[in-house]
Amino acid sequence: MDFSWTKEQQNFIKQVEDFARKELSPGYEERESQGLFPAEQWKKAAEFGVLGWHMPKEYGGSGYDALTLVAGLEALGYACPDTGLLFGMAAQMLSVQAPLISFGSEELKKKCLPDLISGARIGCHAVSEYNAGSDVHHPGTRAVREGSDYLISGQKTWNTNAPVADLFLVLTTVDPELGAQGLTTFMLDRLTPGLSVRGPFKKMGVCTAMMGEVTLDQCRAGEKDILGKIGSGSSIFTVGMEWERAFILASAVGAMRRQLEQCLAHAKTRVQFGKPIGKNQSVSNKLVEMHMRIETSKLLLYRAAWMKSAGKRLTTQPSEVKLHLAESWVQNSLDAVQIFGTRGYLTEYGIEVQARDSLASRIYSGTSEIQRVILAAHLGL
Repeated sequence: MDFSWTKEQQNFIKQVEDFARKELSPGYEERESQGLFPAEQWKKAAEFGVLGWHMPKEYGGSGYDALTLVAGLEALGYACPDTGLLFGMAAQMLSVQAPLISFGSEELKKKCLPDLISGARIGCHAVSEYNAGSDVHHPGTRAVREGSDYLISGQKTWNTNAPVADLFLVLTTVDPELGAQGLTTFMLDRLTPGLSVRGPFKKMGVCTAMMGEVTLDQCRAGEKDILGKIGSGSSIFTVGMEWERAFILASAVGAMRRQLEQCLAHAKTRVQFGKPIGKNQSVSNKLVEMHMRIETSKLLLYRAAWMKSAGKRLTTQPSEVKLHLAESWVQNSLDAVQIFGTRGYLTEYGIEVQARDSLASRIYSGTSEIQRVILAAHLGL
């Protein structure tokens, strides 16, 4: 395994960082404090090509492999502090577009992908419910056959991008008695009669990522709106989660790198008792641990991306990456607050927001507890 970047990838990373600093970062503090959706920045990112990095060229994408995708996402996280924007875009790319490529009919792909990639439309993966969050195999949302169509009713919650989305990838069941074999996924338009959205929710972090509740009241969908076939919803969810869990936190690696640089600069210039605080082992040890978490996170992330690029099947890797990166990001953020002390607790230094944003990573795309359950099962427990 060779994780060194090619000359082309190095140039790509530099271009992404320059773009993110210039076009995505300005005005972030105001958007974050008010919980505003960064519509202009989303459009600029789409025009730059972000949303199509790993999509085939025939639909408007760049056709990059998973390693190049990860390089780009990490560069965005390093150069842009807007975690909510990056999370929202990655959620669409990994949990909507990736399953659509694998399971969508050619008609559905041509209908949806070019608009999602160009930023003309925004996608939402509507899976979670109040009583079916981690337990995705038993949704309350039903798709009842009526002639050649289906009538879909139910309620989804904690859906990323829902308040601003135009397309909804909705997981349903055609028969609760069938369990996973009854799961079926539909692509619904926002204008579908009976589809309504509540939100955005007010949250402690990732404030520029719009999350909300989707209500489906006898929404009519046809065979052409089904991804795959009846009963393939579990496979579609698995593919989406393979992409999402493995790569949704790629930008967090960049964020942790930026965070460590901030802490190192502070530790070298903040003087107490006649010397920089970084000369104290209680501080330098924290910085070393932050560095080590970043390095181990990169190794796990890059290995998963290398395997995906090589066409290898991911098994434990998505859960390993998701668990380790989420826990590392949270701990690094808490250490950053401690290193900055009272300044870390003030909003003006941009340290406390990193802690708020990082905490959500333990929950979305499968909680840390669920990742441990999955990995324990692979160990035969």
